[in-house]
Amino acid sequence: MIPLLVEVTPTSAATTPLVATLFALVVVYLSSKIGGELAVRINLPAVLGELVMGVVVGISGLHLLGGTSEVVTVLSEIGVILLLFEIGLESDLQELLKVGTLAAIVAFVGVAAPFALGTVGLIAFFGVPVLPAVFAGAALTATSIGITARILADLGRLNSTEGQVIIGAAILDDILGIIILAVVLGITQKGAVSALDLTYTVVIATGFLVVAIFAGRLFAPFFVKIVNRLRTRGDLLVSALVFAFGLAYIASIIGSEAILGSFAAGLVLAETDKREELERKIKPVADTFVPVFFVSVGASTNLAVLNPFNPESQAGFAITLFLLVAAIVGKMMAGFVIRPKIPVNRLAIGFGMIPRGEVGLIFAGQGSQVPGLSPAVQTAIVVVVIVTTFMAPPLLRFALGRQEAPKT
Repeated sequence: MIPLLVEVTPTSAATTPLVATLFALVVVYLSSKIGGELAVRINLPAVLGELVMGVVVGISGLHLLGGTSEVVTVLSEIGVILLLFEIGLESDLQELLKVGTLAAIVAFVGVAAPFALGTVGLIAFFGVPVLPAVFAGAALTATSIGITARILADLGRLNSTEGQVIIGAAILDDILGIIILAVVLGITQKGAVSALDLTYTVVIATGFLVVAIFAGRLFAPFFVKIVNRLRTRGDLLVSALVFAFGLAYIASIIGSEAILGSFAAGLVLAETDKREELERKIKPVADTFVPVFFVSVGASTNLAVLNPFNPESQAGFAITLFLLVAAIVGKMMAGFVIRPKIPVNRLAIGFGMIPRGEVGLIFAGQGSQVPGLSPAVQTAIVVVVIVTTFMAPPLLRFALGRQEAPKT
């Protein structure tokens, strides 16, 4: 078996953490680039390739990243914060106000149905404790905007009724999913579920997001003025990172999650005239940290706990199949509950909500914080993200490909 990390002699013990970290980063960046390039070449998102290569080099494969250093772990957590900042920056609060009733209904059902199916099913059929079951159910709520948007654009249906409903609902899903993640992690830190704790955590998470957005909108003009007066290199980028990390810190110390703060920072700065410039400048920074997170998630995924031929792992395999069905059925329900006044392709809306993407992986990556979450359930969440991301493009193309794209 390949050693987990390089071995060093006692005389070089002082440099061991640095050597181990450098080796881990070489593996992370090399595998993420190879995986991303291969995925893009077969019309799949790069993040999926990074995740799969993480599985290859991790404890389920080559064991190159079986035990990463604390430095790599911190870099991975910074990657999550930057990823949420990017997602917030790419979201549009004004567009959210225009999504309409259809998208709002699809979003609500698309969150509630898989959450309920996953949580109740794990408790009732598999005896999973409440907290891990709630976390796994919450992991099924998000929808990948990027994957669906790209397919709709390729088919010329991004501006169709179906396209607008899917994109609007997916944005709302991600926001609701991030709030749910913050709430669930807040509850798990207390170690028990009570009505008082649940209410407090929900109020803190949603209250912080609302206050941060409104206060941020008042601060945004001053932010732009400050940036415009700066003359040193990195004026906009460093100022934005100070704002994002500052809100992440505030969110943490008031009992919520850092990712909620960075997401709020992205939403606020998305409404300034610096948005496009900031999107360009933040990408290289995100490209440095975010792959560390995705590869680390894959590396910590133990596929052995899902082996259907091993009696000890059959329960894990069954949980994976169940969560996959709950993830698909829950999102399909979102498309079929609507009763629009104009004809829409409800099958396409359901298929478009299936892929989980980045936010689903954020759930998987935070699983270690949940007491009692078994390796089987955590691995099942990763597998659900991979499978739904693979299956959504052909299903959506099938549903929309039967109709002619509207002429413009």
